[in-house]
Amino acid sequence: MPDDQPSTVGELLAHARARFLAGGLEDPAAEARILTGGILGLTPTELITRADRPVGVEREARLHEAVRRRLDGEPVYRILGRRSFYGLEFNLSPATLEPRPDTEILVDAVLKELKGRETEALRIADLGTGTGAICLALLAHLPNAIGTGVDLSDEALVTAAGNATLNGLGERFSCVRSNWFENISGRYDVIVSNPPYIRSEEIPKLDREVRDHDPLIALDGGEDGLEAYRQIAGGAKEFLVANGLVAVETGYDQRRDVEGIFVGNGFRLVRQVKDYAGNDRVQIFRNAS
Repeated sequence: MPDDQPSTVGELLAHARARFLAGGLEDPAAEARILTGGILGLTPTELITRADRPVGVEREARLHEAVRRRLDGEPVYRILGRRSFYGLEFNLSPATLEPRPDTEILVDAVLKELKGRETEALRIADLGTGTGAICLALLAHLPNAIGTGVDLSDEALVTAAGNATLNGLGERFSCVRSNWFENISGRYDVIVSNPPYIRSEEIPKLDREVRDHDPLIALDGGEDGLEAYRQIAGGAKEFLVANGLVAVETGYDQRRDVEGIFVGNGFRLVRQVKDYAGNDRVQIFRNAS
């Protein structure tokens, strides 16, 4: 790119794409669009319609630094510091996972299970809330519901509370610092969770984008990856209303084990859903009695 005149949007996009292609990224074109658009504040359409527009020196430098960070293994949404989920926008922090598309399946499944009850004053608890994505997405579609984000990390709770305000849901969302149910009180209509479910021995084998940038506490599910489900299934009944439901995301090979844990604690499976790749991903349970 010439040094004597500002680079254009199109030139910077092409440069990022070329760097990512040379760096062996799986989808260099898509990542270049996301990163360039995010840094420059442009939509995918504007990247095309404003391709000839010059970019200021400061923003160009920010984009080059972002490209370098991505090539060093930092995920693109970590670099941007935010990600969309279920039509809402979420800020990220080092203490939170990125809300990913597969987790939208959990929100879909809960809303289907609540069909006909959308206007009720439901109470929702989100265990291991992180960014607050699951609970806030539900609140956005359940206008009279209130939600509690539960997390062991103070930083995650600050992030979740900020995201509630960002999305206009702050008045219906509160946070509790708790190790699962330890500091919880009251009863809920819905308990949701995307808990840590990766076996401890698998953590070092994860892709560096996950291993080096996602919080370990949100990944490590213990020796067999099932410890969080034991905690949830073992404590949920005390905090559920009659016929309340528990909805969890699971690893692709954990469906039968997770079902066995919940059934063994007096729950019955009422819905299971596969992810976009056809893997088991979501299970919803109700009290068996």
